Amino acid sequence: MTELLRQAISLIEKLPAEQQNAIATQLLADLQDDQKWEPRFAATTDDQWDRMAAMVRQEIASGETVTLDTVFLA
Repeated sequence: MTELLRQAISLIEKLPAEQQNAIATQLLADLQDDQKWEPRFAATTDDQWDRMAAMVRQEIASGETVTLDTVFLA
């Protein structure tokens, strides 16, 4: 276990059980999601990545995207 993970667990242990369970639930969901995506990313070819990047560049150039500032208003 890493030192950073030890620090996080130490802080979590001090929280009420309800908050501990909420954090554990989110962490488990994130880990399960990562496990689903890892094989998909690994199976993506360079050509597929290149096509996706080209699509994104086209969307940006044509104004089809918005800045994060408009999505996450400060």
